[in-house]
Amino acid sequence: MSLAICCGLAWWQWDRFTSAAGTFQNLGYVLQWPLFGLFPAFMFWRIRKLREREEAAGEPVVAAPVSVPAPRRAAVVPPAEEDDELAAYNRYLRELNARDQQS
Repeated sequence: MSLAICCGLAWWQWDRFTSAAGTFQNLGYVLQWPLFGLFPAFMFWRIRKLREREEAAGEPVVAAPVSVPAPRRAAVVPPAEEDDELAAYNRYLRELNARDQQS
């Protein structure tokens, strides 16, 4: 079904390419649409082959659920004591902010 639809779209792009307003981009789409249509058929074939291989090897067709560990919480770091230089810098920033608010 997808191949038929995509071939129809390729034909439409071919008509656009051969028209007076056609560009090489349309020609590129003519080549791409059939590939897009073949992709679902390829995936169906590939999944079927993989299932046959799993069944022949005795492996389960459906994989068992994998347990995922819970995410780790970040360690809470206690606030460090503010040193004198940092306190002076923060006071300076507060003063600048107050001056800026007054202007």
